[in-house]
Amino acid sequence: MYNISVVLYQTRRADIERLLSVSAELSGLHRLYLIDNSPSSDVELEAFARQHADRVDYRHEPTNLGYGKAHNIALRCSLQDGVPYHLVVNADVEFTQQTLSRLQQVADADPSIALLSPKVYYPNGELQRLCKLLPTPLDLFGRRFLPERLTARRRRRFELWDSGYDKVMNLPYLSGCFMFLRTEALRDVGLFDERYFMYPEDIDLTRRLHRKYQTLFYPEVSVIHNHEQASYKSLRMTWIHVVNLARYFCKWGWLFDRERREFNSRVCRQYLPEKS
Repeated sequence: MYNISVVLYQTRRADIERLLSVSAELSGLHRLYLIDNSPSSDVELEAFARQHADRVDYRHEPTNLGYGKAHNIALRCSLQDGVPYHLVVNADVEFTQQTLSRLQQVADADPSIALLSPKVYYPNGELQRLCKLLPTPLDLFGRRFLPERLTARRRRRFELWDSGYDKVMNLPYLSGCFMFLRTEALRDVGLFDERYFMYPEDIDLTRRLHRKYQTLFYPEVSVIHNHEQASYKSLRMTWIHVVNLARYFCKWGWLFDRERREFNSRVCRQYLPEKS
């Protein structure tokens, strides 16, 4: 049994309709939480939620809470109701019943697993390289603002290209677009850090879980993510991205982060081929 939460913000109707269609077929779903941060509420969704009140919870937040804080509303409900798993997912991610059934089987078999993340593809079939080391400022600010020719080699290592993306890996940074979470682990380490409005909350949560549990990339199942990279298309979103990354590094360390060094060294030793 699991809950699902999706944060909406002027979300495309096609994405919402696909999500509702898929959720209706999920045998393990206890409750779908739709947290809407849009300026105005969605009348159609409100009506749909009333008609399916046993499975769908629609909540409009007139003040945009941000990604992590909005998901925390639903996560607290999962903790309160004792639901063992919770899927945090973007509205633009396509998945199936088989995806979630397999992830739950894997989690059921090993209570040390706190987080599972599948292989993620773009709609055109290209792999999204969402397995990452814990970032340094250069990894995040460099790839955003420096020419690709200056960052390509470092980015290849940061995104673990040479791991092959073909094996289960225990990693300290997994993408927030699809996070299959064990709720008891969240009760232990805490929810999303609400100081981040958007972007680095997935890094922060994964590394806190990784300290005590397994946080696994599980490539035996896959999803499709219609990723738009909003911060690359809007100056406002770029500013939000930069501000929240600065908050992350102020919390964990800019140049000196011993845990980052230890986690990244282990990952590279374990999953990257040795240099000749």
